[in-house]
Amino acid sequence: MARISRLELDTGGLPAPSAELEQERRVAVYDLLEDNSFRIPGREDAPAPEGPFVLNLGVRDRRLVFDTETETGDKVVEFHLSFGPFRQAVKDYFQICESYFEAVKKLPPSQIEAIDMARRGIHNEGARILQERLEGKAEVDIDTARRLFTLVAVLAPRG
Repeated sequence: MARISRLELDTGGLPAPSAELEQERRVAVYDLLEDNSFRIPGREDAPAPEGPFVLNLGVRDRRLVFDTETETGDKVVEFHLSFGPFRQAVKDYFQICESYFEAVKKLPPSQIEAIDMARRGIHNEGARILQERLEGKAEVDIDTARRLFTLVAVLAPRG
């Protein structure tokens, strides 16, 4: 039961992503809801809340907001993360995704595979940063962190 059962992504006010990035976002949401591990640790004065959870992920005051509720709408916890630690990983992720999308159109499979390996490496680095930033707030496995990092990248301020 320690999982996300529904995800609300607040992209209001963000520029429209490219078709390829929109597809990445849709796949990340789908995969996340199919299989994830999301646990909110207990506090000194309260046990760990029971899942499954609804995760509202958005941006407020230029900070990443994780707002969690129960499936019945009861507030569980809300926490805010700075985008600063993600800045380089997000920048690298978008650059490598752009290279990958272009490569798929015109390069041979061996070169596409090399770019995809680099993309996975950057994605893993972003997931590791997310796991570190969530420490003490939420526990996620690496696959969940990877899918959430894709969504963090979509929400991250650009420029």
